[in-house]
Amino acid sequence: MNDPAFARTRENGTEFSSIAGSGKLLRSALGPMLFKAKDSKMTSRLVGVMGQLKNMDTVSARGLRNVAEGLNNPLAASVLEGFDFNARATYSSILNASATVDEVTGKISIGDFNPTRQLRGADGATHFSLQAGFLRIDFATGSFELMQSPEQVFPISNDVVSTSLTPSSAPTLAGTGMHVILIEFFQEINGVQYMLNNGAYNVLHLLKVS
Repeated sequence: MNDPAFARTRENGTEFSSIAGSGKLLRSALGPMLFKAKDSKMTSRLVGVMGQLKNMDTVSARGLRNVAEGLNNPLAASVLEGFDFNARATYSSILNASATVDEVTGKISIGDFNPTRQLRGADGATHFSLQAGFLRIDFATGSFELMQSPEQVFPISNDVVSTSLTPSSAPTLAGTGMHVILIEFFQEINGVQYMLNNGAYNVLHLLKVS
């Protein structure tokens, strides 16, 4: 544990523990949305992203580099933006429609699209839902606050959809802002909507980091 020959090993171990903790913190922060759209390798993929962010820490000594400092790098946002928590259902593979984010309110606006032609839904799905999440997270302190928009449900039809998803309020916590969109699929039987059990086509996509 103290042999100078293994200093690098100890430093690497400390940093790996740090990035694993940061990944766990983000998973916990997005928990209410994440459990609906994730894949079996999501944890390891997220640790890989956290490792890239840790490497962007240019101020801490080796062995002490961390995600919180790495996020101060101007290029850090580009590492996180576009991350799909369910690799089986990426945003671009499920919905062919552009989305924009208001970084102040967290409102996500989606341009006109035809669900029948521009949405790849699960077999048997008759409806889909859209929901926005606005997260503030502080990787240094471990604190976070997630605000969600009301869920909007639409039929999978030829009727054009254009919508805005606005969280109930913006998080008041200081920290890194993250804007995510959740897409879920349902089947309606006799007027009742049932969530499809496997969730293979459900999307949770990180649109913007602010």
